[in-house]
Amino acid sequence: MDGSWIYKTQSEIKRETGLSRDEQETARKRLIAIGVLEEDLRGVPATLHYRVNAERLETLLLAPEPKPRQIAATPQTRLRHVRKQECGSSTNKIAVTPQTSMGEPTQQACGDAPIFLLGDYTENTQRECQADELPDDFDDPALRVLNHLNKTTGAAFQDGKTTMGFINGLLVDEYVADELILVIDHRADLWSDDMKMSQHLCPKTLFSFENFEGYLPLARKWDAEGRPSSRAPVIDCSERDAAHKRFLGQAANLILKSPLEICVRKLASNASVGGLSPEASKRAWDRLWAEQAARMQKNELSA
Repeated sequence: MDGSWIYKTQSEIKRETGLSRDEQETARKRLIAIGVLEEDLRGVPATLHYRVNAERLETLLLAPEPKPRQIAATPQTRLRHVRKQECGSSTNKIAVTPQTSMGEPTQQACGDAPIFLLGDYTENTQRECQADELPDDFDDPALRVLNHLNKTTGAAFQDGKTTMGFINGLLVDEYVADELILVIDHRADLWSDDMKMSQHLCPKTLFSFENFEGYLPLARKWDAEGRPSSRAPVIDCSERDAAHKRFLGQAANLILKSPLEICVRKLASNASVGGLSPEASKRAWDRLWAEQAARMQKNELSA
């Protein structure tokens, strides 16, 4: 392990380790979480490469084992102990109680043996110690991809044979769930606002092998650039037109101007938009307004 990056397909890893696809994903997540494994998209076209952090691995391997906890220090919560009795009355064999401390059991000096009610001391403990339930798709990459697609698009694709066939067809090759999710996010950004193209946000289009091979490099580039939004900003036409009239001096110019209007006025002045004909001036103003609105939206998203 010289610290260099290596490339391995899922089939190669399975052949060398015997781990299934799901077991590989679980192992990768755990190794990344403890700092032993690093991942990066490298090459053209970009593929997932791995690197072992040998220093971190050595630290974990040489770390001293934690001292074992002494059994004597653990309070007994399940053992039941019969109280000793010195008098002649027979002991009620049901009169037992859980010992919850390390103190000596109480001895009865005389009198009839008391009857202690036995309570259920395990019900509440089991309820309190019960682990949080894991999501249904925790160990199922294909289901995780499907759930993300439905959440992103607002659709309700079912985990039927055809739908899961498209997803698993990519996962059994050399792709991982995070790459499918990246393509979903990128295509949703490109197509969600287009009534015609939004119909193609479906497993058949996104996850067919030919389409996916073309979508993934573009999605990786989009992700590396900070995921800039391609959606056109919402333009308030009344605000834009009123600002144009103020720029031409056709309306009161004393109101507080928005940052967008201030930027567009400066650009319009530099371009001598005020000296154009009314129609040309309006077209130039509208174009500058839309361009600056998109630029400001991009800056907000990348901030």
